[in-house]
Amino acid sequence: MAPIGNWRPMLSLVMGLIAVPAADVCAEEQAVKIGWLSQTANRTAPHAYLDRPPADEGIQGARLGIADNSTTGHFTGQLFQLVERLAPVEGDIAAAFRDLATNNMRLIVTDLAAPELLSVAALPEAASVVIFNTAAPDDRLRGADCRANILHLPPSRAMLADALVQYLVTKNWTGILLVVGRGDADREFAADVRHAAKKFGARIVQEKPWTFIPGARRTDTGHFAIQAEVARFTQGISYDVLVVADEQDEFGDQLPYRTYDPKLVAGTQGLVPSAWARPHEQWGATQLQERFLRQAKRWMTDRDYTAWTAVRAIGEAATRSKSADPGAISTFLRSDQFELAGYKGARLSFRSWDGQLRQPILLADARSLVSVSPPPGRFLHQFSELDTLGIDKPETKCRLG
Repeated sequence: MAPIGNWRPMLSLVMGLIAVPAADVCAEEQAVKIGWLSQTANRTAPHAYLDRPPADEGIQGARLGIADNSTTGHFTGQLFQLVERLAPVEGDIAAAFRDLATNNMRLIVTDLAAPELLSVAALPEAASVVIFNTAAPDDRLRGADCRANILHLPPSRAMLADALVQYLVTKNWTGILLVVGRGDADREFAADVRHAAKKFGARIVQEKPWTFIPGARRTDTGHFAIQAEVARFTQGISYDVLVVADEQDEFGDQLPYRTYDPKLVAGTQGLVPSAWARPHEQWGATQLQERFLRQAKRWMTDRDYTAWTAVRAIGEAATRSKSADPGAISTFLRSDQFELAGYKGARLSFRSWDGQLRQPILLADARSLVSVSPPPGRFLHQFSELDTLGIDKPETKCRLG
């Protein structure tokens, strides 16, 4: 035991250890830098007074992901930073990407459409970058046009169609009237519904294109014209559920309550399959909803959720791998060890064959969460029930090698 007279030097040493400057502590933290790449788009909605898309959609989810990562990083000695780049409507998205890449960003979250996403993924600077797609649901990005440097957070249209048809089959509502809009996205979703019906035992009793253009919807009698048209359009058809493919909201909202027979509407309107839903409260989702409301002063959307998920996935991989190195994080993300809690009742992980995040799909309307697909125990799979949604490994056209 040390003599009592030696307590002063010992006390000075202890006080010196306690009084380490904050700058020195920060220097020991592992800095994980995440890029955010977006492009301003002229996004409009037909019902402009009701559905104005938030100008900060997506980025708010990414910012919340950084805040959540930082909460964990406070205890693990990791510092998370989001570096944001926004290209104007007709701006050079490649230049914005290069700006991030040349500043040593190797993990870049984007909310680009499919053509722009593929263009930046093909840049020489993207060869050593992992790009996180948070907005494009196109099936081809997980199929023939898949890229080894892209991971996909939003469900593909095939996953959404499968989730919806699974629910209809469990309710024994197997007769589908499929109504298809004019856009390419509408036609792709319709093809996915046809495929899902064949896969899960439903049947398309009839498929009809929507061609009516309600030019007088805002006049005093506009609603009568739409009501008469929808009734005529659906008359004489025996079906259980009307499934609509109308991603641009041109007509789908006009179908419920106006069909000739009292029938349900689902698809892109009515009962909607999605990654996230405003009424979702289960599995702790209320906590995420409330944190987002406090930050953004609005409700979380699909794009906000997928951006949050991308940033959280990076944070989880950094924590679990105990590394800030982008290469180590990328390797862990793609490994069998990675899993993420996404407030949807299941652990989320990335599929090895196409880079898609496997996840449950919520089925909801504006005010109520109706169901979650896949329903437990109904559609079995040798690896994961989540892989009953979308294109499974044996049928994929993706060749990442």
